[in-house]
Amino acid sequence: MNIKNLLMFSAIAGLFLMSSCADEVSTTTGWNYNDSKNGGFQKYDDFYEQETGPGLVLVEGGSFTMGTVQQDVMYDWNNVARKVSVSSFYMDETEVRNIDYREYLYWLTRVFADNPYVYWSALPDTLVWRSRMSYNEPYVQHYLRHPAFQNYPVVGVSWLQANDYCVWRTDRVNERILIREGILNENTEQTNDDNFNVETYMNHLYEGSVNQNLHDYNPSNADGTRIVHEEDGIILPKYRLPTEAEWEFAALATIGNSVDERIYERRIFPWNGHQMRNASVNNRGQMMANYTRARGDQMGVAGRLNDMADITAPVLSYWPNDYGLYCMAGNVNEWVLDVYRANSSADVDEFRPFRGNVFQKYTEVEQGVFEERDSLGHMVKEDVTVADAYGRMNYRQADNINYLDGDQMSSIDYNEEIDDSTRTYGSNLMYQQKNLSDEDLYAETGWYTLVNDHSRVYKGGSWRDRAYYLAPGSRRFLDESKSTDDIGFRCAMTRVGSPVAY
Repeated sequence: MNIKNLLMFSAIAGLFLMSSCADEVSTTTGWNYNDSKNGGFQKYDDFYEQETGPGLVLVEGGSFTMGTVQQDVMYDWNNVARKVSVSSFYMDETEVRNIDYREYLYWLTRVFADNPYVYWSALPDTLVWRSRMSYNEPYVQHYLRHPAFQNYPVVGVSWLQANDYCVWRTDRVNERILIREGILNENTEQTNDDNFNVETYMNHLYEGSVNQNLHDYNPSNADGTRIVHEEDGIILPKYRLPTEAEWEFAALATIGNSVDERIYERRIFPWNGHQMRNASVNNRGQMMANYTRARGDQMGVAGRLNDMADITAPVLSYWPNDYGLYCMAGNVNEWVLDVYRANSSADVDEFRPFRGNVFQKYTEVEQGVFEERDSLGHMVKEDVTVADAYGRMNYRQADNINYLDGDQMSSIDYNEEIDDSTRTYGSNLMYQQKNLSDEDLYAETGWYTLVNDHSRVYKGGSWRDRAYYLAPGSRRFLDESKSTDDIGFRCAMTRVGSPVAY
């Protein structure tokens, strides 16, 4: 190294050292950070960036016109156009594949070998392929497990099962990160309750194979070590289903048809224009997505198959949109997080719109025993075990109430006359329906509807659908426990910190 470079290196090193020393002192109190002699408060890197989880793509947020941008031929009026803003988030590049879901099933059989029900409850319903007047039995038998279909999107998965998968994926990804950082040991022998769970670990309840903990600057801690905390930035936020607004925003990908906030070409689908064929010179005339072109036309005439897919197609088929996401139109519909209501577009917030909030709190009443209460303090469930409160089954307790602010009194189906000792708070009622177990509480002629707090939105269109449903603004719903041969899903993750990646 010559003298000039040496001097430059020394100057840079000196500046870095000065800035580092300055950062070690609180500008509020004058006490040192990361110093056990000064109380031990720990300061973290100001520029710590969130790690991108496996399979994810960053979707930079922004404002967009959410809702229907084509003629509402079904006259649903369930997604009226309005301007909303979505924060940056991560989304899977592709739909979850059969091989991805089989990895999940394999893990369940290995870890819960003594409780096969866990595996059975996660199995996709392969009978969704069965039809009275079609010979679809080969798909019943082969679609999920044959290697020829391993890169095809998994189907036959309910909304509840998709959420279970997200919880499992959160745990496995973060377990691998902690192993990589030397905090946990490899443990392929974990079984039943011994398996790693993020919530269990963060609540000091994990008793698995720990290699070493982090240094603790707290002078009151005789051990001098601690587990990973939220403030360390090591553990990733949870994988989850995208909200409806996030999914629609990611599908439209308006970064490809705008310049300096000016949108110069209208989009109905995840590409410019209204046509269903590629307009580029090199790929002109080729289908942009997997869908049904006309009655009885799943793939075109032999020798010139128009979308090269009779049912679903491999998840990397066709062209990605401008966010780099594949099959955001066609192939399979995709579950999103929201509860369905026809009037959501008029009700939800303009910033990060979402319908499906529920606010619950666990209170420990004795060692290892909790109570679950709603936002008003009403009892939801007594004698909740540690496994229920912090374990992998916690997400099953969610009851997505159809109000906006967590106030039970504002719920559509709230009735003060119902005895609190018998009422189930956060019921699945939308209207005043007849209660078959207690008919005197309701009128003799009750209203019944499929639209309730267990109806979930799915979007995107599929191999079974016409082009109309491929528009991101189209929305439909299905009960969260149901599944079909044309609904799959992909995962999302919250982006913390800066909305842009440095």
